Amino acid sequence: MLKKHPSFPGIEGPILTVIMDGIGLNASPVGNAVLHANTPTLDRLARDYPNTTLLAHGKAVGMPSDADMGNSEVGHNALGAGQVFSQGAALVSDAIASGSLFEGQAWHEIVANVRERGSTLHFIGLFSDGNVHSHIDHLKALIVRARDEGAKRVRIHILLDGRDVPETSALEYVEPFEQFLAETRGENFDVAIASGGGRMVITMDRYEANWGMVEKGWQTHVHGEGQQFESAAEAIKSLRAEHPGTIDQDLPPFVIAAHGEPVGPIRDGDSVVFFNFRGDRAIEISRAFTDDDFGFFDRGARPDVTYAGMLQYDGDLLIPERFLVAPPAIANTMSEYLAATGITELAISETQKYGHVTYFWNGNRSGKFDEKLADFVEIRSDVIPFEQRPWMKSAEITDELIERLKSGKYRTLRVNYANGDMVGHTGNYDAAIVAVECVDLALARLLPVIDKLGGVAMITADHGNADEMFQLDKSGKPAVDEHGTQRAKTSHTLNPVPFYFYDNVSNGAIRIAGGRSFGLSNVAASTVNLLGYEAPEMWDKGIFEFG
Repeated sequence: MLKKHPSFPGIEGPILTVIMDGIGLNASPVGNAVLHANTPTLDRLARDYPNTTLLAHGKAVGMPSDADMGNSEVGHNALGAGQVFSQGAALVSDAIASGSLFEGQAWHEIVANVRERGSTLHFIGLFSDGNVHSHIDHLKALIVRARDEGAKRVRIHILLDGRDVPETSALEYVEPFEQFLAETRGENFDVAIASGGGRMVITMDRYEANWGMVEKGWQTHVHGEGQQFESAAEAIKSLRAEHPGTIDQDLPPFVIAAHGEPVGPIRDGDSVVFFNFRGDRAIEISRAFTDDDFGFFDRGARPDVTYAGMLQYDGDLLIPERFLVAPPAIANTMSEYLAATGITELAISETQKYGHVTYFWNGNRSGKFDEKLADFVEIRSDVIPFEQRPWMKSAEITDELIERLKSGKYRTLRVNYANGDMVGHTGNYDAAIVAVECVDLALARLLPVIDKLGGVAMITADHGNADEMFQLDKSGKPAVDEHGTQRAKTSHTLNPVPFYFYDNVSNGAIRIAGGRSFGLSNVAASTVNLLGYEAPEMWDKGIFEFG
């Protein structure tokens, strides 16, 4: 239970936290959709209200180094926990380096199964070094260790990125990887790529937004059904020619075949490892392999396999039951303390970010700490390319949030607007500008309601994206392709994110503390301070000074 603050009684009205997903701060105007958007509300917040910046990448959110961009999962972990925990990428890297991954029961079961049955070990996952969902070096380490422990046949099913790495970089990963496989295979070790496709077309759906993606992946990886090619490189080149302008994440599925037969369908008795460490886009395909009662699509002949995830992607629902690396133990989250103190809260977003303001915010925990005190609201996302509808569900979210604010039921509320991130990932600069403007419009509608209710708002983001929409060359100018077209950047950025404090009630009694830098993990303490409570000692300090 939280203790009362010694000098500040708390804001009487609601305390709203707005996460403008993917809207960072970038001093450069080049490809900066945030800067070039028409944002009168954000401009007013920056001009007239207390503000600072928050670190949202690298070690500030638990990533291995400051060269690693942040993401929505680690960002919402930090926002909701008030602390920084070593995250999936670091956990897996450490487990591989120390050997603890290979000493675990799950790995022993995966390898023993194929060794004893003479069957195939399959690896499925995002194929890049983006270090957001996965890392190709982890995959290589698993392949080498499987060979050394007696596995005879390995097949890899690659999900092309072009989102957390440059948009048409697939061959830059496939071609060196094929050389690695050539050096790794031998007389008693058969290893090859078996299938693949773009990450936004097959396999990696999240939040049950489009089970059809998972079904396509299932047909491709498991049954070996799809357009056939002799190699992954040939597949990528041919599909690009067939679908001009299509970036890696949107390429159709493909199957590698020899003599007209797929080289790596998944059969009874095989082992399967999904090597992504991030959970949101790993849960549905894991359920397809492991759920006995499954009604989302017709799986056909479901192979009896030994399945493991790199991590356990949902600790409450035990998805999957077998996993190679234990996830970070995130305890003492803000929602846990709010529930123990009897404080009501609301979390709201659309499908694409609903899990972030709930599951990830609550420390990778499904459900609520108290059913009576917390409400979660999901506005269903449209199943349509985001650049075609960059406003997404910002209006509907705002409609519902205003009604919830007016109800007087909630002391603290949080909302995620997905536009800046989801549209930013498409690489469409003009659409990203519209996305940012839609978030600004939502704020323009929300803030007067906060005033009427005597509340305050903290407006921030979980990481950057729309603030840097072009790849840059060494001189800082937009990189161009062979046709002179600017190369889109579809990944997150290393830029800080804004923190605006909208306060028309304290008469200047609440100030941003000077002399310190802040990160996302400082927001939780700031929230409970505004409620009139001291933050737990294990949390990072709040952003505000009082009095």
